[in-house]
Amino acid sequence: MAEKTAAQTAAEEAPAPPANLVATLADGTYVKRRSARQRACDEPKGKKICAGHLKRWYEAGGEVRSKFGPAVEVYRCERCLTLYLPNESETPRTGTLAY
Repeated sequence: MAEKTAAQTAAEEAPAPPANLVATLADGTYVKRRSARQRACDEPKGKKICAGHLKRWYEAGGEVRSKFGPAVEVYRCERCLTLYLPNESETPRTGTLAY
């Protein structure tokens, strides 16, 4: 067998980027785009997925607001704290309900 170089070993050990990844914050938090009608986190945690509920997050910090705008609609997983931006094909849920 041929010996592997350090770069090849590092490339094999590096985790693949998550699906729908938009950005990574300075503290390592992923910012992902939600899939259509997605209600639970799909971030892999070991051999399983996180599956935490996505809750609307109103206390988004300065880095999130500076990258995505002051009136951004952000959802956060209640378990792993991954941030999600809304799906572009769905209507925003920021407006008031009209009956």
